[in-house]
Order: sequence, then structure tokens, then C-alpha cells
Amino acid sequence: MNTVLLAVILIPIVEIYLFIKIGSQIGAFSTIFLVFFTAVVGVYYARYEGINTLRSGMIQIIKNQIPAHELISGAAIAFAAVLLIIPGFATDLVGFLLIIPITRNLILGKFNKKFENKENKEMEKSNFIEGEFEDIEDDNDRKI
Repeated sequence: MNTVLLAVILIPIVEIYLFIKIGSQIGAFSTIFLVFFTAVVGVYYARYEGINTLRSGMIQIIKNQIPAHELISGAAIAFAAVLLIIPGFATDLVGFLLIIPITRNLILGKFNKKFENKENKEMEKSNFIEGEFEDIEDDNDRKI
């Protein structure tokens, strides 16, 4: 069975189950408030982390380095913001795990290592400058 199809079926089932269980413990209005509260706080924090990642990426570009980690982090933050907007407790948990920098680095560590290895190989290859030259005689008028 396709993984995406399985996720589309299982995620709403898990969310409905959690709504029923948490709603029966804390009440319907508290559950609704908690869902809206996590969405607002999550999106605000996603914006904050996104700006920090953008700033870090610009610093990498200024240093003439490839911002691979920042690109991956930015995509993870955007995905986390979408998860936080979707109502539910399981998606909110995954969204918060992706937004917090420590857990994001743990989750995305394998991707970062792949890009860092490629980046190091590319940097080793680019230690020379290609160009053409022409010897100019001393008595030539084109000499600057």
C-alpha cells in the first residue's frame, strides 16, 4: 500500500481518537481552545524560527558557502507550520518537534550529513580559477 495513502487514512483516525480521549478528560471547550492555542503559538514560533533560519542562510551566502542546512531547516519549518495549522494533537506534536532547533537537528541529521559531504567535495573541486591568458611582449601597445 502506498505510504501517502496510508498516512492520509491513519492521521485523521489518530486525530479523532485523540480528540475524543482528550475531550473527555478536559472538556469540549478546553479541547477546542487548546487546538486553537497550539496553532497560534506554533505559527508564531515557526515565523520566528523561519526568520532566524533565513538570517543564518544569508550569513552563509555572504561567507560564500552553500546554505544546505538552512535550506533543509527552512523546508522543515514550513512543513511544521502546516502541521501546526492542521487541527489535531498528533500533528501539533510533530510540528513542534520540527520547529524546535534541537529536535529538528536530530530528526534531519541524516539529510544534513549527505549535503555536507557533497558540499565539502564541491569546495575541494573549486580551489582553482579557470581562465585564459596571453603573453604580451614588452614592446606591445596593448600592455596595461
